[in-house]
Amino acid sequence: MNEPWLEASGLHMAYHTMKRDVTVLRGVDLKVAPREVVAVTGGSGSGKTTLLNLLGSLDRPVSGSICWGGEEILSLRPVELSRLRNQAVGFVFQFHHLLPDFTALENIMMPARIAGGSLSEARARAQELLSRVGLLDRADHRPGELSGGEQQRVAVARALMNHPRLLLADEPAGNLDSGRAAELTQLLLQARDEEDLAVVVVTHDERAAARADRWYTLDEGRLNEHSASKS
Repeated sequence: MNEPWLEASGLHMAYHTMKRDVTVLRGVDLKVAPREVVAVTGGSGSGKTTLLNLLGSLDRPVSGSICWGGEEILSLRPVELSRLRNQAVGFVFQFHHLLPDFTALENIMMPARIAGGSLSEARARAQELLSRVGLLDRADHRPGELSGGEQQRVAVARALMNHPRLLLADEPAGNLDSGRAAELTQLLLQARDEEDLAVVVVTHDERAAARADRWYTLDEGRLNEHSASKS
């Protein structure tokens, strides 16, 4: 494996409830190289989304370390981490979280606008990505005017807007039928190749997981590796 772009070591995570402490992750280690796709499966409540949120710096572990491109991110100040996350990481969520009052094109442009990029460059990049996901003719449609599969393709395009080095996808096909789910898996693999990405996808779909370069199951707070057979 090439030098990892993402490296997590010894991640422990627990939540405090009124009755007891619940340990979710127990010393998780994970390395992901550029152009590598890693899939994580596991039962409901196993901590898959928690792990993804930690890897993307949306939450902080009780202990452990996370490096992006060789830089330890947990020591960064919040403003530094926010800026780096905007530039280096793309997120795709199960419920896509598109802004309902903005068009598909405007939703895709949003990360670049937040980063302070020029309007013309952001528009050109967004149009390129819309074309790549096959939705250029839907650029002026708002999310409510798009199908579920189309909305999720817009979400993938938005995640790629700022040329991230890491793409994190949390059950991205969870609300799609099997045909649309397979199309979305192919889109993520295509994005890996075209954008030189490291990809981590959490999924309940073992057929999608089997297409990854590496496939892990999260069980009792620990990652166990499968032998992923491509199809």
